[in-house]
Amino acid sequence: MTAAPDPAPPVAGGDPARPVAIFDVDGVLADVTHRLHHLRARPQRWERFFTEADRDPLLDEGAARLRAALADHDVVYLTGRPERTRRLTERWLAHHGLPTGPLIMRDDLDHRPARYMKREVLRGLAATREIASVLDDDPSVVDLLEADGWPVELATWLPHTRTLQRAQERDGRT
Repeated sequence: MTAAPDPAPPVAGGDPARPVAIFDVDGVLADVTHRLHHLRARPQRWERFFTEADRDPLLDEGAARLRAALADHDVVYLTGRPERTRRLTERWLAHHGLPTGPLIMRDDLDHRPARYMKREVLRGLAATREIASVLDDDPSVVDLLEADGWPVELATWLPHTRTLQRAQERDGRT
């Protein structure tokens, strides 16, 4: 059963006049390839997949883009990672010298495809802030957001695998 989605939280801090740049985490900033074997296993090992996220290498291209965006944007992370991984994700961001938030995560019981979860969050954020850019590695997310008119770009520096595509779109887990 999927939990009823909550409206997007407002962006805490920052300057309300500054536009917002949205960054996904997995596949944009974090290299998840070392833990994909947990999703190929039968049965899938979701908890191991998430608990090993603290060992993800940083993707330099994504980090460089995020640091550049900080010059004139408020940065918000919008990830399909479940809420229960918040502390691990914040520690990972801090370890790599990145801001730790604002960090918008998927509710633990929300298993909708990532594209729908992220669309809903963006609509909520846009009610109070200008969305200047969205950077995501999931082609399904990018296609839907682009069709909606959002300023979105596909991150291509980590090849998107079918395993991750299934996790994001069919399983609604990341």
